[in-house]
This record gives sequence, structure tokens and C-alpha cells, in this order.
Amino acid sequence: MTPRTETIIPASARGLVPNRWDLIALPLVLGLIALLAGAARQMAVPFALDHPVTLSTDVAALPGYALRTTLRMLVALVCSLAFSFCYAPLAAKSVRAGQILIPVLDILQSVPVLGYISFTVTGFIALIPGSLLGVEAAAIFSIFTSQAWNITFSLYQALRTVPHDLREAAYVFRLNGWQRFWRLEVPFAMPGLIWNAMVSMSGGWFFVIASEAITVGHAQVTLPGVGSYIALAVARQDLGAVGYAVVTMLIVIVLYDQLMFRPLVAWADKFQMDPSPRDDAPQSWVLRLLRRTRLLRLFVHPVLRATTAAINARLPQGALKAMPVPGLRLSGRWLDGAWYGLLGLCAALLSVWVVHAIDSTVGWLEVVRAASLGMITAVRVILLTVLCGLIWVPIGVYIGLRPRVAEWVQPLAQFLAAFPANVVFPFVVPLVLVYRLNPSVWLSPLLVLGAQWYILFNVIAGASAFPRDLKDAWASFGVRGWLWWRKLILPGVFPFLLTGAITAFGGAWNASIVAEIVSWGDTTLVATGLGSYVAEATRAGDYPRIGLGVGIMVIYVVAFNRLLWRPLYSLAERRLHAD
Repeated sequence: MTPRTETIIPASARGLVPNRWDLIALPLVLGLIALLAGAARQMAVPFALDHPVTLSTDVAALPGYALRTTLRMLVALVCSLAFSFCYAPLAAKSVRAGQILIPVLDILQSVPVLGYISFTVTGFIALIPGSLLGVEAAAIFSIFTSQAWNITFSLYQALRTVPHDLREAAYVFRLNGWQRFWRLEVPFAMPGLIWNAMVSMSGGWFFVIASEAITVGHAQVTLPGVGSYIALAVARQDLGAVGYAVVTMLIVIVLYDQLMFRPLVAWADKFQMDPSPRDDAPQSWVLRLLRRTRLLRLFVHPVLRATTAAINARLPQGALKAMPVPGLRLSGRWLDGAWYGLLGLCAALLSVWVVHAIDSTVGWLEVVRAASLGMITAVRVILLTVLCGLIWVPIGVYIGLRPRVAEWVQPLAQFLAAFPANVVFPFVVPLVLVYRLNPSVWLSPLLVLGAQWYILFNVIAGASAFPRDLKDAWASFGVRGWLWWRKLILPGVFPFLLTGAITAFGGAWNASIVAEIVSWGDTTLVATGLGSYVAEATRAGDYPRIGLGVGIMVIYVVAFNRLLWRPLYSLAERRLHAD
């Protein structure tokens, strides 16, 4: 009888042997990388303006189009996060920088997507001539402009409202500025940041049609994607193709919810301020799968160790102190005076240039007309934003306090937030025509079709981050009803609600360009307002009127931000944050 021999694997090599979870995770990860790499390779094909890209409404083309659109949105999201992590800390931590950066952010948020496309696409094409990559960069940049400002405002709001006891703990542990940012401020901001990245990703779908069908002079460049597919289907009045596009969007949103956002929400739950264990914590099958792998974790481990070492790096003592400048001894009062004087000089020079440009191009009567149209759009935006707040704040609080409910609502809300306004046109246009309705009234709800979700997602983030011990303490006293809302929940979610309201307000102004002039086939409905003014000027290629309309829109949004939102931000920083 031959004795049985057993193969003994050394402990050092055991980690190199994949387990059963690796057999699922590795093909999944490698397959996703291969798909995205294939789509990226198609972005760099040769291109010329006189040979446009041909599109098809065949349903077989939709998977490839969906992959191209998803890649553009992922690249734009990564760029938005990188921008936010550079911009928001500087604006939040430096008083003088914040005096410039926050008004600039207000302006950037208020410039519509069509405004960015109109003035930047030629530069991107000239930057990368002879390749489709130039047009792809222009499309990615336009999607970036629909995502970045919301994420930046979310991070800025979190950095300004870190509880004082956490700041004191960081001081006790002698964390320098670099460590305090990565070990305190970013973890505190992470739950809200992920929810805002989620709604920004979905919000990008709302403007994806404008981003994938770009006008360059008198030529129109259409990129393969779901947005351009919908635009072509709407132009051909093909309801079947519109339906296929909607189903494809739903599938894509569910996939990136399951593969990206759900794992991030479950991972970020450890950063909640509530230290007590929860039975209803968010779960993710992808996160559990990745945590159980052996070979995949072995590959990722060196990256995690290097990242941890970089975050925990202790700078030399005094490295963050300002270096003295020999011969320059100015008090803070003189520095402030010089700074404000420089700002005033820049504002005066800009005003002179604007006055000269108006005199030499559109004239002052056109300015008055555009300003009056802006007032009409402003009334619509204000009324609809307030109405959305009244509807979605109670719903968002209910969802945020129940993580199990949030798991089911999350993909549905992402899908609704991603629903492009153009998809609704086949139902709105015939309804307005048949019943002879006033377009200026009945097209107004399209303004908040995408913007309302910023309020919902931010309120969900605020309610889910609310400390459980405070809720339990108030519950033990039997506090309910309006007192519970007024004294506990509304103050607790107010900073998050404020971020959602600001981005929803700016998003509604952006959406006015899409919502105030709608087409279905050869039929076009126009609502009176600044959005339709800019859209018509864009179609005509009238750059002076485009600039005027965008400028008036910027003035309105910045004025509201300065007079309403900034004082509310100051109130949230002083009194309405968890401590």
C-alpha cells in the first residue's frame, strides 16, 4: 500500500495562492479595466470636422455608447474630486483666498454648461488637432462643470463645520496641518462627499446630451454616447429608441451603484460621528467580496501602506510657519488694505472693459431686455427651489435615518436624478399643444427635474451622519412632532441642506437653458426667460448675446449667493453644526 503524501504550502507562499473569492473578484476587476481601456482607445481615433462621426439608433449600438458615456463621466468625476481637494481647503482655511475663491466658485457654478461648451470647444480641438480626443476633452470638461461645483461646495461646507471637540482632539495629538486634513477633516467630510459625488454623477447625465452634441462654428460634432443617441432619437421622433436609451441608462446606473457607490457608502460608514455599533449599517456585496480576497488584497496592500505612510507623515517642526520676508514689515491692517485695494482695482478695470464691450456689441437696450428675462427665470427658480425643499426635506430625513431604506432608495434616486430633460419632451410637447397650455408656465417644472435631487441627496447625507446618542437622548425625553424637527433634526441637517439648496439653485439656472426651449421633431416650444434667450443665441452662433446672457445669469446667481446663501453659511458655521 502506497502511503499518501500531502503537499504542504509554506506560509510565506500561501498568500500568493488565490482563494475562491479571488476567482470571482479578479475576473470582475480585470474585465472592468479591459472594458474601460477599450473605450479609452476609441477616444483617440483620427478625426476631422469635415468628416463627422456617424451615429445609429440601432439598439445593438447602445452598449458601446453607454460605455463611452460612462467613461467620460468617470473621468469627469475624478477630475472634479481632484479639483475639490485642491480648491475647497484653500477657500476654507485662508480668509484672503476665500474672499476670491468663493465668489469665483459662485460664478463658475452659475455659468451654464452651454456657456462653457460655446467658448472652450474650439480651444480643446486646437489643443489636440487631428484626433477625436480634442472633442472628447471638450465633452469631459462640460460634464466636469456639471459635477465639480457641487462636490467642492460639499467639501467646503464640511471643512467649515468640523466640530470644535474634534479640532481640540487633533490639537492634543499634535497633528500638523497635513495630518489634520487627512485624518480628521476628510473623514468627517467623507459621508457627505460620497453622497454629493453620487448626485453629481447622476446630474452629469442631465447635461450629457448637450455635452455629446457640440457645435463648432457652423458644424456640429456628435460623439458616440447615450446622450447623442437620445438627441438623435428625439430628432427622429423615435419613441422606441428613446425607451431603449432609458432602459440602458437604468442598467448602467444600477451597475455603477452596485460596483462603485454602494461599496463607498458602506466603507464610509466607519467615518460617522456616532461611535455606537449599528445593526442597520449599510452593506455591500462588492465590499465584502474584496475584503475576502487574498491575491487581490496582496496586490493592493503596498499601495495602502504607502498611502497611510504619506497621510501620517510628520513635517519638520515649524515647516508650516510662514517664512519671514526681509525688509517687509506690514501690519495686518496694511495687508488687508492693500489686498482690498487690489481687488477694487481689478473690479474697476473689469467694469470698464464690460461697459466698452456692451457699447461696441449688443447695446444697452439688449442688456435691459436680458435682465428682465432673467427676472422672470429668477422667479421660477426661487418658487420651484422652495417647493422642492418643502417636499424633499422630510423624505430625505426619513430615508437618512433608516440606512436599510436608503440602500433601496439610492439607485432609484440616482436614476431619477440622471433622467435627462430631453426624455420628457415627447410627453410634454404634445400635452402643451393639445390643451393649448402656456409654455412659460407648464415648461417650468423641467427646471428642477435634475436640480431637486441635490436637496434630497444632501439631506439624506446629513440625516445619516446625525449622531445617534443625540437622537436617543431626545427620544428618552419623549420629544416629538414640530419641536423634534425645529430643535433637533433641522439644525442637524441644516449645513447639508444649505449645500443642497445652493447647488440646486445653481443647477436650476443651468437647466433653464434646456427647459425653457424644448423640441420634439420639428415642433419647438419656447418659454419666456433667460434660459431660452441663451439657448437661441447659442443655436444662432451669436457670441455677443451668448456672453450677455451668461453674464446676466452669473450676476443673478452671485447676487443671491452673496445676499442669501453666504449669511446662511455663516449661521451654520457659528451655531448649526454637531458639537
